Amino acid sequence: MTVPEFATRPQLAEDVARYVRRRIFDGTYAAGEYVRLDQLAAELGVSVTPVREALFELKAEGLLEQQPRRGFVVLPVTGRDLADVSNVQAYIGGELAARAATNITDEQLRELERIQADLEKAYAADDEERAVRLNHEFHRAINVAAESPKLAQLMSQITRYAMESVFPTIPGWSEQATAHHRRLLDALAARDAAQARAAMSEHLAAGADPLIEHLTERGVVT
Repeated sequence: MTVPEFATRPQLAEDVARYVRRRIFDGTYAAGEYVRLDQLAAELGVSVTPVREALFELKAEGLLEQQPRRGFVVLPVTGRDLADVSNVQAYIGGELAARAATNITDEQLRELERIQADLEKAYAADDEERAVRLNHEFHRAINVAAESPKLAQLMSQITRYAMESVFPTIPGWSEQATAHHRRLLDALAARDAAQARAAMSEHLAAGADPLIEHLTERGVVT
């Protein structure tokens, strides 16, 4: 895995937490493996302070466990955990989409269409990193249009566990996601809250089974 240029970024602890989280989810850090604070700081070229903050954040999320005099150990990821996250996402995301359908402006809808068009180009070019970023932008734009900042903030916290970076690598997911997004865009354009809720809920729930299967094959999910 290519190491990002951490030293020039603000909010280092969040960046380090994102980096370690991705390593857990892609199997680089297996369950039972220790994440060494000094070693990780040296690898990323940062001080131990943001690394320590990041590891405590991941401990609070239930991804790491701190063991006295031994450091932080990676905890197992289970299929039930992923299914639970997916179900909560589907419920909250559906509500946000329904609210967006009643509030969205023509300008916001045009921006969503632009993001989706760029996302489909990224899928076609097998540009996984860009696809992840654009998919995040697409969902964030809908959450902003919902005009429910507390609910959107809760959704953002849940999304940390959703392993967004994995989905572009799952065979067939890009085509399925594109169909879901297009259905959702139609509902938003029609200002149909019920259809927007259904489309978003179906989209977010549909990812659980292929994600669990994909990660089980790679030994990430126990």
